[in-house]
Amino acid sequence: MSVEDENEEPLSPMARLFQSPGNDCCIITMIGCKTKINADVILRALKLNVSKHPRFSSKLSDDGACWIKTQVNVENHVFVPDIDQNKISAGSDGWAGGATARGPIPVHQNVEPALNKIGEDGEGYVEDYVSRLTMLPLDKSRPLWDMHILNVKTIDAEAVCVIRSHHSLGDGTSLMSLLIACTQKTSHRDTFPTSHVLKQRKTALKDKVPWFLRWVLAVFSLVRLICNTFVDILLLLATALFLKDTNTPLKGDVGVENNQKRFCHRIVSLDDIKLIKEVMNMTINDVLLGVTQAALSRYLNSFPGKIRLTAGVFVNLRSDNGIQAKSAIDRKKHSLQAALAYSATEFIFNTFSAKVGAILPKRHISNTTTFISNLIGPMEEINFLGHPIAYIAPSVYGHAHALTIHFLSYAEKMVISIGVDPTVIQNPHKLCDEMEDSLEAMKATLSERGLI
Repeated sequence: MSVEDENEEPLSPMARLFQSPGNDCCIITMIGCKTKINADVILRALKLNVSKHPRFSSKLSDDGACWIKTQVNVENHVFVPDIDQNKISAGSDGWAGGATARGPIPVHQNVEPALNKIGEDGEGYVEDYVSRLTMLPLDKSRPLWDMHILNVKTIDAEAVCVIRSHHSLGDGTSLMSLLIACTQKTSHRDTFPTSHVLKQRKTALKDKVPWFLRWVLAVFSLVRLICNTFVDILLLLATALFLKDTNTPLKGDVGVENNQKRFCHRIVSLDDIKLIKEVMNMTINDVLLGVTQAALSRYLNSFPGKIRLTAGVFVNLRSDNGIQAKSAIDRKKHSLQAALAYSATEFIFNTFSAKVGAILPKRHISNTTTFISNLIGPMEEINFLGHPIAYIAPSVYGHAHALTIHFLSYAEKMVISIGVDPTVIQNPHKLCDEMEDSLEAMKATLSERGLI
């Protein structure tokens, strides 16, 4: 075996899926910091540590089937625009006068001049910058990630670090685990942060119900599981083949995966969500999906007729008690559809090819309206190399949806991150408003009924 062969690692089926046309997805993570970011500190740390992470120090083989270990030139992955905050506040006509790039920028040299207008504040500047990035592909001759340090004040932060990584490097959960491993608690810098661990609901049935009744309930539960799984698989296939969502102001047209995207976020109180969860005896995931359903209903309130709107929910299949799948209702939770769909996709990829295996997932995505994902973040405020983090707002682009919704818990906050195709949804901030208003409406309703 040659040295080159030893340095190669085959892509997993899901990694190959995310490399296929129409599913070529990238993850955008916007990290707001409470202080200005020292780019030199970040560069030094990356030079020392990036080679320790296999995915971030490997490039794709020519045929796209393997990861190949390579030397990483960090300067080619980190970009630091020299931003004039005064010109941003004054509403400069372009970036050419207000910002210049530092260091070699062989791939993204046109990021700044390509923006003809920037926002009147730092928030608009960041949104424009990140939106422009979605039209610039990652260079596949090097590891598939880059970092953009924007030392500009926004509503929620003094500076923003934008990390872009190809989805084949890992999903949101694995990237969040990597981020947590690279940070420390702000309150105790010598200790590592911890994530929320979701507790299993306790039940007294096992002790109080006779054994024969427990046996009957177990048989009933098994039958229900089989029926739910069968129905869900049929619906999954029907959606991939012919069952399409209604063409609403939220649904993208053919080719939406190639369009420029725009991202915004909103921070709400995690305590409010926990309060509703306890009063209603449900999970945080249930509350978030209820908020999302209410917000989308309010947004589409003026749309005539009946609407079929399908939201795919990302399900984590790792055997970790701290990570649970979320679902709107118990019936969806009591189904093996997600596990079987993943196994079937893996089988097709391994038996046939990535091109064949990507057909059904792509059709399913294009026939639905949106995806929803909920990530569990650190329980305490964290800092990265001495930079206290104010918020973490992840999103994704490159798939056939005009709307993508992410939730991420961080300390006592819940960050709602929304990615849209601006040709379909011109004002994503309105959706953020609807999400926030829906949460407040839930809390107000419970208060009126004397439940809180």
